[in-house]
Order: sequence, then structure tokens, then C-alpha cells
Amino acid sequence: MLRRHFAPLRWCCLLLLASLAAGCAATRTTTAGRVGVDREQTMLVSSNEVNRAAAKAYQETLREAQGKNLLNRDAQQLARVRQIAARLIPATAAFRSDAPAWRWEVNVIRSRELNAWCMPGGKIVVYSGLIEQLQLSDDELAAVMAHEVAHALREHGREKAGQAAGVNTAAAIGGALIGAYFGIDSGLGRTVLGTVGDLAFMRPNSREMEQEADRVGIELAARAGYDPEAAIRLWEKMGRTVGGRPPEWLSTHPANETRIADLRVYAERVRPLQEAAGRTP
Repeated sequence: MLRRHFAPLRWCCLLLLASLAAGCAATRTTTAGRVGVDREQTMLVSSNEVNRAAAKAYQETLREAQGKNLLNRDAQQLARVRQIAARLIPATAAFRSDAPAWRWEVNVIRSRELNAWCMPGGKIVVYSGLIEQLQLSDDELAAVMAHEVAHALREHGREKAGQAAGVNTAAAIGGALIGAYFGIDSGLGRTVLGTVGDLAFMRPNSREMEQEADRVGIELAARAGYDPEAAIRLWEKMGRTVGGRPPEWLSTHPANETRIADLRVYAERVRPLQEAAGRTP
């Protein structure tokens, strides 16, 4: 009975998402590279809009860190991170011809947080805790940074923003339909649909994006002359450090075991690129 009642609603939501997707043509943000990442992406927001917002957020982050005297505290650490970035940036041309000319910025924030990120347009931050607590080698640090740069090359932030807008719109309209059909609060229906959309659509897509960043990142690091197997060692360290992870199907990131198994395959595939760059482990 309930299945029959919900069928029209389900199709309404699916048609809504399809109409949103149809408004923007599928695009390829990067070439496939040696790792073969060639998934077409549907973008519902413009790159200019996302880049402007990212640049503003980046500057606000730097101002806040500087105000707390946490920005670029260790000159040697900063120089090390920027030297790695200087090798990675030219290698981005293998995936996007425009990327080396982005307005790249690289900074280090003093924090115990195990984190690093690259905003759209090449705005990189590495947290000192990641380097110090995991005692990262240059190859391992390059693996982290290359992974984050890969997210920017693939424009995952822009893609995710569009997906979130689509799911939220579908949930809002679907919630109103549920409220009208069953005579209940539309907010309850919107919450239910939003949760289902997150688990069934947003989280799996996040895991797919993480896998793409792993694969593009490992090739990027290899092209810059870094050991691709360092990515495996990095995630083995992370697995020993970060406990209490949720089940993979509830997480936006792949389980460490899944990630490491995939990286082993692609590390072998890109090994010749590191050798061609003139640097071996």
C-alpha cells in the first residue's frame, strides 16, 4: 500500500532532478590521464561563481589564522610545503592545460588538526598537525597535497554544490507533496526525503569523488617525481591514527582498506611516470 502511494512522489522527485540536470550539459573537467578518470560531470553552478566564493573563503581563513598568529609560523615547514607544490603545479597540465596558470596560493596553518585542502582555483592550506603527528616524508606529504589538488582539478566542490542544490530542491517539493497527500507536516516529509537523498545519492557520489582524487592524485605525484606508493603508506598511517570510523556506506570517504587496495593497483600503473620524471624511491 505505502509503496503504491509513494510511487508518484518518487517519480516526481526523479523528474525534478532530471530536469535540473538537463539544464546543464555534461562536461569533462580533466583529461583521463594514465589512471583513466573520465567520468562526465553535470555542473549546476558556474565555475566563476564557485571560484569567487572560494577565493573569499580562503582569504577569510587566512585572516582568521593570521589574527590568531597561526599562519605560516614555521618558515622551514612553509618552504617545504611550497617546494612540493612547485613540483606538483606544472604536472597539473597533464589533466588540465589551464591549471598551471591558476593563481595558486600555498600556506600552512598551525593546528593539531590532521587536514589539508585545496579550494577551487588552486588555494592550498596544509595544517601543521598533519605533517607533525604523522611524521610525513616529502613523498607522503606530496601524496596528500596531490590528492587535494586533484579535487580542484576535477572541480568536485562545484559539482557537489550543484548536487546539493538539486537534492534540497527535490526534498522541499517532495516534502510538500507528502504533506498534501498524507495530511502531515511538510517539514517532516522534507527531512525524510533529504536524509534518503543524502544516503542514496550524496554520500556515494562523495566516495566516488574521493576515489577519483586518489587516482588523479597518485598520477599527479608520480609525474612530479614522487613515489606513488607513498599514498599507500599515508593511508596506512591514517588507519592507525584515526579510529571509530562509521561503516563505509554511511561515510563520505571510502574505508581505508578499500582505498589502500585501489591505490596499490594505480601505484603500479603510474610507476613509469615517476621513473620518466627522473626520480626513483
